[in-house]
Amino acid sequence: MKLAILSRSPNIYSTRRLKEAAKDRGFDVKVLDTLKFAIDLKQGDPDLYYKQKEIADFDAVLPRIGASITYYGTAVVRQFQEMDVFCANTAHGINNSRDKLRSLQVLARHHIGIPETTFVRDKKDVLPAIERVGGAPVIIKLIEGTQGIGVLLADTVKQAEAIIELLQSQKQNVLIQKFVAESRGKDIRALVVGDRVVAAMRRVAQGQEFRSNVHRGGRAEQVELSEEYEQAAIRSAQILGLRVAGVDMLESSTGPQIMEVNSSPGLEGIENCTQLDIAGAIIDYIAAQVDFPEIDIRQRLTVSKGYGVSEIYVPEGSNYVGKKLAEIGLSEKDLNVLTLYRGNKVIPNPKSERVLEKEDKLLCFGKLESMRGMVPVKAQRKRSPKIQDLPDTEVTRDSNG
Repeated sequence: MKLAILSRSPNIYSTRRLKEAAKDRGFDVKVLDTLKFAIDLKQGDPDLYYKQKEIADFDAVLPRIGASITYYGTAVVRQFQEMDVFCANTAHGINNSRDKLRSLQVLARHHIGIPETTFVRDKKDVLPAIERVGGAPVIIKLIEGTQGIGVLLADTVKQAEAIIELLQSQKQNVLIQKFVAESRGKDIRALVVGDRVVAAMRRVAQGQEFRSNVHRGGRAEQVELSEEYEQAAIRSAQILGLRVAGVDMLESSTGPQIMEVNSSPGLEGIENCTQLDIAGAIIDYIAAQVDFPEIDIRQRLTVSKGYGVSEIYVPEGSNYVGKKLAEIGLSEKDLNVLTLYRGNKVIPNPKSERVLEKEDKLLCFGKLESMRGMVPVKAQRKRSPKIQDLPDTEVTRDSNG
């Protein structure tokens, strides 16, 4: 296997370890500076040049894209994808994880536990937003901060207002987040590779510092995760489209709450803490994917017109709750259930005797029209707001009156 590691820092611990692990396994590995690529576009023939030389012979790419070069870095990764080179993390996944707001929006939609979060721009909305997340103290985060930079704790509402006003005056986008008191000064980092957690550590802040990042002086200790926490980490990475990720979680009274998913997780802290060969696990996973690549089922199973893959949600009160899969007439509808998602559990190829529960999700292949007929009609809002109900709203008409 010929592997390219995209990194601007060939001498840092993570890049060195990944290169060593690849060499130890007999692979041909090169560390390439992401900004030294040139992208050529022409009909049906995408090309990449590195230091003015055309490249086209890599089997796999492991992106280590820094936050400061996200746009160009993901463009390079996307070009490798267009050239049918396996990328450990895709451009789409990297972009999803890099924007804190976007990643939390996606995770919340998929019923992943996250700290209550709000995003506002108007000064008038700040106080109501703070109240909605439970009042002070609150966490204030820059949307694109990393390694604990741009994460602030405001102990009072006045403090929060002042910090937000200052950051917004500097054209910074900020999130207001509920402070999870029971997890103060500590969090969990789980290293996800493919469909498993290969290592996990608990990071504990020192002194008065509330941020537990190792870069901020935090102490790390190895931890064995429960199935609930493991599944939350794996699902979060997969939902965002990442195969290799560092998932940061808070230990709340209601279970795991995802803070952030990192597409280029550092290896030094977690390898030193756990004494595990995490770099080797990443390289082994990439090699396995090159030898036996994953298939995008959505693309492969839509070749027949009218057929495809979709997800059917079973809400509370559905007629399907309490029934076996065999009893809801899937075969008559020309549908096959590929996977059943239940909370944090993933049940592939569920048996026909499996009884459905509320909030189950069925990933199905078959007639799209049949699947549409199984989707419950969304409950109508009791009352739709009228224009006059909206405060300080200007009603305008177009040129046609």
